[in-house]
Amino acid sequence: MNAKISILFYAKRAKTSINGLVPIYMRITIEGKRLEISSKRFVSPEKWNKELGRMKGNSEEARSINSYLDILKAKVHDAQKEIVQESNLVTIETLKSKLLGTETKNRTFIPIFNDHNKKMEQLVGKEFAKGTLGRYRTCLSHVQEFVKWKFKTTDIDLKKIDYAFLNDFEFYLRTEKIVTTTPP
Repeated sequence: MNAKISILFYAKRAKTSINGLVPIYMRITIEGKRLEISSKRFVSPEKWNKELGRMKGNSEEARSINSYLDILKAKVHDAQKEIVQESNLVTIETLKSKLLGTETKNRTFIPIFNDHNKKMEQLVGKEFAKGTLGRYRTCLSHVQEFVKWKFKTTDIDLKKIDYAFLNDFEFYLRTEKIVTTTPP
């Protein structure tokens, strides 16, 4: 679902500097939640057009600031597109982390599974039998094949491992791999 984003630029008169300039802020609203980010640009209050959210006039300063505000607006829309392409929900939190570069790096499943198997290898003979390690390796191989089969890729984001993923994996094993379970 694509959330509607509203972007407004305004002069924050409450933060007037000693030389009489006010900072320009960008307010982003998504589903009633707001995010305010400083543009790091300042303007004289009488040169600000409140209705348009832009600097008045055609001076070099006005063109420069208005152009910069257009670039900021484009960055917000680009961040929104990236979030949608990553199949994430566009929220104030996801947009803020994308804009400010504080987003967490995605962890993927296969390297974590490989790391697990390396640790299990060190425990063979101490806590686990060699056959257990073999089953872990077989499971990893099946997961890799399943991810290729289902998602047409070599790995999957850890956040996408959910109940539906497990059900699909079980279905894959029962239909494509024809794995049978033996009763105890």
